[in-house]
Amino acid sequence: MKSAVRVLGIDDSPFRFGAERVLVVGAVLRLPNYLEGVMRTECQVDGSDADEALEAMLLRSRFKEQLKLVLVDGAALGGFNVVDIDRLHARTGLPWATVTRDPPDLERIGSALRKHFPDWERRWEVMTRRELREVRTEHKPLLVSSVGLEEREVDELISMSTVRGAVPEPLRVAHIIASAMSRGESRGKA
Repeated sequence: MKSAVRVLGIDDSPFRFGAERVLVVGAVLRLPNYLEGVMRTECQVDGSDADEALEAMLLRSRFKEQLKLVLVDGAALGGFNVVDIDRLHARTGLPWATVTRDPPDLERIGSALRKHFPDWERRWEVMTRRELREVRTEHKPLLVSSVGLEEREVDELISMSTVRGAVPEPLRVAHIIASAMSRGESRGKA
């Protein structure tokens, strides 16, 4: 893989349940760790507009044509506003991946979806459509689902971007920025 590839990391800001909207930040890094740009959007807490918000953010970005991969921290933003990476790949033409550090508690997630959302079956189908696979890094392994690139390419990009700690740098930077914009100062783990 050539050097100087660009990866976008997307994370939401901390929020309170009961809030209507959540800030979503994208950090464009030229790997392994050079921050080139920041973008923002927002979506509904527990809503169903994450795909539209992310698509609009990317389509208006000057970085769109340069991105090799888009990483999303987890499978949803703002609680259970589920991100459909297959749909986003089809609509943006970009490769997408979700990244998480810990295995999700699918029983608990399914129960919460059934209890709180009339469209729980759609959300569940999107969240479980792609199996999470382990990607080794120099630190702790990550769990990844992806579309648009061969798995080995996704693994290589994640490895290249995980320079300190267990989280790929684009996600870590997006988390720090989103947290600071929401709370006034960053804190917490990405």
